[in-house]
Amino acid sequence: MKGGEAIIKSLKEEGTDVIFGYPGGQILPFYDMIYESDLKHILVRHEQSAVHAADGYARASGKVGVCVTTSGPGATNMITGIATANIDSSPVVAISGQVATSLIGNDAFQEVDMIGITMPITKHNYQPSNPEKIPSIIKKSFEIASTGRPGPIVVDVPKNVQEGELKYYKKDLFQTPGYNPNLEGNIKQIRKAVELIKSSKKLVLLAGGGIIISDASKELKEFSDLINAPVTTTMMGKGSYPEDDDKSLGMIGMHGRKAANLSIEDCDCLIVIGCRFSDRTSCSLDNFNHTKIVHIDIDPAEIGKNVNIDIPIVGDGKQVLKSLTSVIKKEKIKFSDGWIKETMKMRRDYHPKMNYDDYPLKPQQVIKEMSEVLNDDTIITTDVGQHQMWMARYFNTNKPRKFISSGGLGTMGFGFPSAIGAKAAFPESDVITVTGDGGFLMVCQDLATIKEYDLPVTICLFENRTLGMVYQWQELFYGKRFSHSKLGEYPDFIKLAESFGINGEYVEKVGETKNALKTAIKSGESTLLNILIDKSETLPMVPPGCRLNEIHGEYKTDKPWLNGE
Repeated sequence: MKGGEAIIKSLKEEGTDVIFGYPGGQILPFYDMIYESDLKHILVRHEQSAVHAADGYARASGKVGVCVTTSGPGATNMITGIATANIDSSPVVAISGQVATSLIGNDAFQEVDMIGITMPITKHNYQPSNPEKIPSIIKKSFEIASTGRPGPIVVDVPKNVQEGELKYYKKDLFQTPGYNPNLEGNIKQIRKAVELIKSSKKLVLLAGGGIIISDASKELKEFSDLINAPVTTTMMGKGSYPEDDDKSLGMIGMHGRKAANLSIEDCDCLIVIGCRFSDRTSCSLDNFNHTKIVHIDIDPAEIGKNVNIDIPIVGDGKQVLKSLTSVIKKEKIKFSDGWIKETMKMRRDYHPKMNYDDYPLKPQQVIKEMSEVLNDDTIITTDVGQHQMWMARYFNTNKPRKFISSGGLGTMGFGFPSAIGAKAAFPESDVITVTGDGGFLMVCQDLATIKEYDLPVTICLFENRTLGMVYQWQELFYGKRFSHSKLGEYPDFIKLAESFGINGEYVEKVGETKNALKTAIKSGESTLLNILIDKSETLPMVPPGCRLNEIHGEYKTDKPWLNGE
């Protein structure tokens, strides 16, 4: 067996059923060996799309996503995707070709130091020096990528290692004794948390992406019901708790819902699970000085990093929630329903307006019509920008792994290729990607991919001919000096789609989104819906450094400058 064959065999043994890639000189031995393999390979049209597709596959399925490219520019084109997966804790194994071991360090053709470049943006990386190590490296890569706090692994394979022969196929050549994620949570800390919960009158739960990663949605719902606490989420935690539920207050933060943000302002105990308190969530660290905080996270580095914590608990969200629930049940603690009724009233009072008859179309109206068509099992991916936050804010997601978006890195170009990965993971599911005209132009070449591999994806393109989020910030904070945020001349997206053999339809009026989306899904073919929205519509937001109740747009505040006055 050759090294490349060992990669293929190892991937299959780890449960890999599809990989996303783009060939080139230093990965050719592997591609030659995959030619007669039954391992499915999807050829993307850009290496960054390969990583985003693997990432989308991972987030939708909970399995490890795999992508492959060549050395040099092929490898460096993966960097943005790897960084995206890293900050969002997504399990991806990225395999890159490398020049032969005898040439490493000589500035050979298409050589880059992939190990050095990716060290800060991966959970771990490997470069096998001989083919004997490949089975063990692939096995360990999957183990490390998918356990503890998940993350991407880079395996940089020299060309001669792909071509070299193995004498033995062994998967246990080395161990990782320093890698031992703590799952259970310290029982003393858990009991301290229970005592704090007992003495608190206004409990709020904040669910981050860690709830989805640990498959703890059931435990979160049970715990919320037990202690009569409303649930807020980060964007990465969206779908971890059913947003149609009366106790769901939705997403908090810069573009959060008002009820969610106000609940954080008013609570006396905040129980946080799998959240890293990013600046887009916290806005200002002062937002959390008034309350006691229990922070549960599998990564000890995240606890206390950004916000002062009263009770830290290092452990897996699912396991710790089970333990908290068990202790509270044994003590037969009774919780008042006064606070939960108050927050449910806030949810009703501050429900955002969705009905608009305006022309051009308001994005809220578009999302309302989408909500009337899509069901809880539809997988939605988004790109990055205003459309992303409109979806996160206004579209209710009721199941985990059904809302997929780039969080920490805010990667434009993520939405469409991640939808390709999600569709590859679940061919029978409806997959919708919501994107902006700016982000879609970065990855539109992969229309060829969905056509070639018959991966029906519906693309809802919100066209406002601007880089919407940049445009909004320039309007609010830079004196309406719109420096290079207007897209100007660009292609007719319908003609662009049709040139790849993809159906296209314009949407301009109220009611057309609903009808066009129904038709697109029913057709069983890929469709691009070019939705023309009002470019003057701004997204409600908490300006940087402000308190969570200082919301610009949609709601009046006691601060005139936040009301545009």
